[in-house]
Amino acid sequence: MKNTSISKLKQIAIELRKSAITMIYEAQSGHPGGSLSAADIVTALYFKEMNIDPANPKWEDRDRFVLSKGHVCPILYAALGKLGYFPKEYLHKLRQEGSILQGHPDMKKCPGIDISTGSLGQGLSCAVGMAIAGKRDNRDYRVFAMVGDGECDEGQIWEAVMAGYKYKLDNLIVFVDNNKLQLDGTCDEIMPNIDLGKRFEAFGYEVFYIDGHNMEEIVATLDKIRASHNNLPKAIIADTIKGRGVSFMENQLGWHGVAPNDEEYKQAMEELDGGLK
Repeated sequence: MKNTSISKLKQIAIELRKSAITMIYEAQSGHPGGSLSAADIVTALYFKEMNIDPANPKWEDRDRFVLSKGHVCPILYAALGKLGYFPKEYLHKLRQEGSILQGHPDMKKCPGIDISTGSLGQGLSCAVGMAIAGKRDNRDYRVFAMVGDGECDEGQIWEAVMAGYKYKLDNLIVFVDNNKLQLDGTCDEIMPNIDLGKRFEAFGYEVFYIDGHNMEEIVATLDKIRASHNNLPKAIIADTIKGRGVSFMENQLGWHGVAPNDEEYKQAMEELDGGLK
């Protein structure tokens, strides 16, 4: 855990948003909406909460992060680049042939990626496996996972959730990026989630509800979880806005997987320079 102030975390979250949008703009490919909705949580984890060492990415006692919704990797790459896992100039090579920064995270190419993800529904199972391994090896590391609310359509998510309770994985913390939109419609239209918190509670999880863009709430909730030792896995239902921070992307389905043009990129940078409204 790092002693990073709330104000500094908010500043970093803006920087990561700008970096992610720049990567997607330069590549003319990528997923801006979900990258922006995940930005504040990724910032809190990587720049305050997680016990990690960029100089030693494979450190056995590090905390792990599984981005199960792997298509929003630009926001994760932005964090890893700022922390020094790889040279910052690599951030300008998103999705290029031979680049370590592909359209989904690749643990064999990119330092700091704990597991390759992309096929939705599978990442949480990997996180459960990591948490079980930590328990069996008597290690103190924690496993943080981020899943999308649309991703919760996948049955494998709930198989993994069941296993988390079965094996008493209080070292597993699951964030649900609850931005209420998915690839081709609203979550309510495609497959209603009803109340994700109640579903996790029914599977035995300790559940927390937060505003996923309120840095104070994110940090305070992580503080509570760190102090909780009750053999229960944790689920944090984060109410978020797809495209948060760029007005014309917010709550717009069309910005799921589309890169901005020159004019849109300029406007996005200007808005982000002005801070979150």
